[in-house]
Amino acid sequence: MIKTIALVLLAALGLFLAFAATRPDTFRVERSRVISAPPERVYGLIHDLRQFNTWNPYERKDPAAKGEYSANTIGPGARYAWQGDKVGTGSMEIVDATAPARVAMKLDFVAPFEAHNQVEFTLQPEGAGTTRVTWAMHGPVPYLTKIAHLVFNMDRMVGQDFEDGLVNLQAVAQKPAG
Repeated sequence: MIKTIALVLLAALGLFLAFAATRPDTFRVERSRVISAPPERVYGLIHDLRQFNTWNPYERKDPAAKGEYSANTIGPGARYAWQGDKVGTGSMEIVDATAPARVAMKLDFVAPFEAHNQVEFTLQPEGAGTTRVTWAMHGPVPYLTKIAHLVFNMDRMVGQDFEDGLVNLQAVAQKPAG
C-alpha cells in the first residue's frame, strides 16, 4: 500500500515537472493607464530615478529599504541599487531613453532570487495634455522559475504592483505645480 502511494506521488511529481518544462521560456507583464498630463511631464517622472522613486510602488512597499543612486540619476547610465527586507536586493539602470516617448531599463535582482529582466515605459499622447503610459517587463524564464510560475501567478502579482505604480504616477503627474 505504501509502495503504491509512493509510486503514485512520484508519478504525479514527474508529470508536474514535465509539464513545467513545456511552459514558455520568456514572460511579459504589461499594464497601461491614461494620465491627464502631457508626455513631457510624465517622461520627467520616469527618466529621472529620483523622481521615479517618488511614485515607485516598490519604494512604498519597503520604506526602510536602503537605496543608493549613481552620480548621474537622469537618462541612460543612471542607476539605482537597493536592499530591503520586503523588496529584496537589486538594481535598475536606464539603458535607453527617447524623450518624451520611451524609457528602457535593465532590472537585476540578486535576492531573494536572481533575475535579469528588461523594463520599458512607453508614452503615447492621447489628446491634448493626456498620455497613455504603458509599463512592461519581460525576461527569461529558467526551469526553476517555470515551476514557481505554476504555483504563483506572476502576471497577477507583478501586474498589481504595476497598476499601483501607475496610479501613484498619475497622482504625482496630475498634481498642480507648486
